[in-house]
Order: sequence, then structure tokens, then C-alpha cells
Amino acid sequence: MDVRSGAPSSEPPAHTGAHAVVADALSRTGSHPKIEVDPARRPDVLFRKRKEEGEVVSAWWMIGAFVVVSGVAIVLFRFIPGG
Repeated sequence: MDVRSGAPSSEPPAHTGAHAVVADALSRTGSHPKIEVDPARRPDVLFRKRKEEGEVVSAWWMIGAFVVVSGVAIVLFRFIPGG
């Protein structure tokens, strides 16, 4: 709704901050916004498994990695003399 006239507004809600600056620049230049490319889906990225959209890593992998790294740190600390 337009605050001044009370009529429904066809314009999207006003942006603030950086969104307003980008919207203003795009409206002045007439160019289209760039399509964001997910860095994990770029073909030149190595050692990353490309997953389907919305697929997430199981939390158990993170828990297991924490346990393994903690265990390795404890084993390495045992080699420090005087402890």
C-alpha cells in the first residue's frame, strides 16, 4: 500500500543500504543483475563432491572428524616431555 494515497502499490518494497545502492545503479545503467554462481558447482573446483541442490552433509561426519582430530591431538601431546 502506498502510505500517502492509501492505494495498493505495484512497486516492490523499498530497499535500504546496499540493496538500495545496487537497485539504483541497475536502474540507471539498465543492465541486468549478474546471476550468482555457486562456487561449489564450478567445474574448476577440485576435491569437492557436487551434491544435488538442498543436499547437506550429515552431522555425524562433523562429529566423527572432531573425535578423530581430538584423538590425534591428544596422542601428539603425549610425546611432549614433562607433561
